[in-house]
Amino acid sequence: MNFTVRAEKESDYHAISEVIKATYKDVSYSNHKEQDMVSQLRNSAAFIAQLSIVADDENGALAGHILSTKISIVTADQLFEALALAPLSVSPSYQKTGVGSMLVLESHRVARTLGYQFIVILGIPNYYPQFGYQLASKYNLKLPIKISDENALVISLTGNDLEKIANGTVIYPKEFWST
Repeated sequence: MNFTVRAEKESDYHAISEVIKATYKDVSYSNHKEQDMVSQLRNSAAFIAQLSIVADDENGALAGHILSTKISIVTADQLFEALALAPLSVSPSYQKTGVGSMLVLESHRVARTLGYQFIVILGIPNYYPQFGYQLASKYNLKLPIKISDENALVISLTGNDLEKIANGTVIYPKEFWST
């Protein structure tokens, strides 16, 4: 099956919400409000329209969605505008077809064209390393929540320069946590 990736449109909002609900329905660590978080982030200053990306199947049905929003990483002497990737959602009927990988890679491509250097994710440790994500703890990144080291990951989109953000503090928009 062939898939097309593109930026979301307002007419996709309901389908995106349904894909998110279906994706996280049986996920034990989910609060089952990821769709609400996406809605709140869409209406925040952290939202970047080009980084809310969907995948359509060859019949035009929405197969998946990924969102990256603005965050900051503050070090002792610098502030970096970065991104948080969350959530990645793939309709259960399209899981294990490559849709998730397509969405992650497209989000990286778009983020690079927009000038973003770093992405932080709170995610599944056995999925994201295939794209180059590394443990955030390796760089002593401080997160605003307590999370297992294996679930906090970071990537540099511009090369091997994660040392720039070592010992930094990650600051998320309030909308990320308000669901």
